[in-house]
Amino acid sequence: MLGLDGLRGLAALYVVLFHCWLYTFPGYPHSSAPAWLDVLMFGRLAVVFFLVLSGFSLAISPARHGWRSGGVAQFLRRRAWRILPPYWAALAMSLVISRLLVPASHFGPPTGASIVVFGLVAQDMVHAPTPNGAFWSIGVEAELYVLFPLLLLVRRRLSATAVVACVTLPVIALGLTAPHANPVEGDNRLALHLAPVFVAGMIGAAIVVASERVRRLPWAWFAVLAAAPVLALGYGQGSVWTVHHYFWIDLAVAPAMTMLLAAVATGRPAILVRLLTTRPIRSLGDFSYSLYLIHLPIVMVVIRRVAPHFVSPGMPTFCFTLLLALPVSVFGSWLFSRVFEMPFKRNRSWKSMTAAGRSRRPVKGARDGPRLPEGQPAES
Repeated sequence: MLGLDGLRGLAALYVVLFHCWLYTFPGYPHSSAPAWLDVLMFGRLAVVFFLVLSGFSLAISPARHGWRSGGVAQFLRRRAWRILPPYWAALAMSLVISRLLVPASHFGPPTGASIVVFGLVAQDMVHAPTPNGAFWSIGVEAELYVLFPLLLLVRRRLSATAVVACVTLPVIALGLTAPHANPVEGDNRLALHLAPVFVAGMIGAAIVVASERVRRLPWAWFAVLAAAPVLALGYGQGSVWTVHHYFWIDLAVAPAMTMLLAAVATGRPAILVRLLTTRPIRSLGDFSYSLYLIHLPIVMVVIRRVAPHFVSPGMPTFCFTLLLALPVSVFGSWLFSRVFEMPFKRNRSWKSMTAAGRSRRPVKGARDGPRLPEGQPAES
C-alpha cells in the first residue's frame, strides 16, 4: 500500500543509525555520546513500529473478507516462504562474521546451540549466544505469525475489544505485579509483552476498509494527540528513564503508531504520502527487510575491526562509521535482497520461481524472440 513501504524503509534506516550509535559509545543507556545524539538511542521503538506495521499490513486483506485468513496452513506457508529464505541467508552470513571477525554477543561467539535455536527461529523461547543482535525481533514476529489466525478468529467471533483485552490485560497484570511495577526484560520471551502492539496494528487495519466517513477522519492529527503525552513524559523523565520503562512505553506508543499508519494508508497527509512514495524512499522500503537482517554485522566489523586503524574512539569513530558502514549496509542489502529476498517476494512457490528463471533464459537459436524484462516475475 502506498506509503507503508516507505515508512518501513525509514524505520529500518533508523535502526542502522541506532546501532552505529550504540556500538560506538559504550555504557547504554548511560551513553558517553553527546546529548544531542540521544535522539538515536530508541532503536527498540523502531522495532515496535515494525510489529505494529506487520499486524496492520497482514490484517488488511482479512479485514476485507470478514476477518478470515484464507486458511491457516496457507497463511503460515506464505509467511515462511517470505521471511525464512533471506533470514537463513543472513543467519549464515552472521555466523561466519561472528565466528571469524567479531562476536555479536558478550556471551561470546555462536555455538552449535546457536545454529539450532536461530535456525528454528526459536530465539525468543530458548537462549543461545546470538550471531546477530537484530535477530531477536524475528523470533518474536514468528511467534506472532503463529498466533495471528487465532487472533483473527477471536476478532471474527467476538469483537475488536475482545482481541485487545485478551492480549493486553495479561501484559498489564504482569507489569503491575512486577517489583516496582516495571518488569525487567531479558533477551527473550518478549512475544507476550509485544503481542498488544501487533494487535494494535491489526485493529487499525479496519480503518482502511471502513466507510468513507471514517477513512476521512484526521488520523494524522489523532496520532499526534496520542503521541504527545508519551513524548512529553519521555522528555520530562529523560532518555535513560524511557529506556528503562520500555515495557510501558511500548504499549503507550502503539495507538499513535497505528493511527499514523491509518493516516498514511488513507492518503493523508498528502505531503507525507508524496514524500514516502518518492523513488529513493520507496526503493529503500523494498529491501528494508534485508537491510534489517544484515546491517548489524557490517556495522560491528567497521566499528571494531576497521575504524581503530584509522580514527580515535568516540565521535571520530561514529562519523567514520556513518561514512563507511551506512552506505555499505544499504548497498549490500540491496544486493542481498536481489538474490535472497526479491525472488521470494515475486514468486509464491519453487515452481513459479523456476518458471521465472527459465523465461529469462534466452532460447537457443533465437535472435529477437520475446524475453521477460529483467526483474519482472513470470505468471504462476
